[in-house]
Amino acid sequence: MADLLSRDDVVLDAEASSADEAIRLTGGVLVEAGAVDASYVEAMLQREQSVSTYMGEGFAIPHGTVESKDTVTRDALSFVKFPAGVDWNGNDVRVAIGIAAVGDNHVGILSQLARILVDPDSAKQLREADDADTVLALLQPGDSDEDDDA
Repeated sequence: MADLLSRDDVVLDAEASSADEAIRLTGGVLVEAGAVDASYVEAMLQREQSVSTYMGEGFAIPHGTVESKDTVTRDALSFVKFPAGVDWNGNDVRVAIGIAAVGDNHVGILSQLARILVDPDSAKQLREADDADTVLALLQPGDSDEDDDA
């Protein structure tokens, strides 16, 4: 999964006063990375209005609507850490991981993220990561036999 995220797409010191502002920041990283058109950020906000992207363990995974798929140019992630936290509709979010996916690729990406975030230790390490290399290493699949030599 770290192949979907570059060091430039990791922000470790963001501030936001609301979930909407956090989503705009997280989506902006995807726009700057060239993974999505600017209109995708509005679709991320629309998604949040219909279904919360809060995942637990201090994480949210904002992503666009099905209708916004044509604004995605490539699969990518953004990792935005909010050290002071963000009120995400009553939940404390410390990290937002933005997702951009072509076609139905979001299903696999969400599944991989869920496997990482369901483990409290992994989630804690990601929340506390203080450099991009640590984030990238933690998002590498650790239990895959396919890619052990990579």
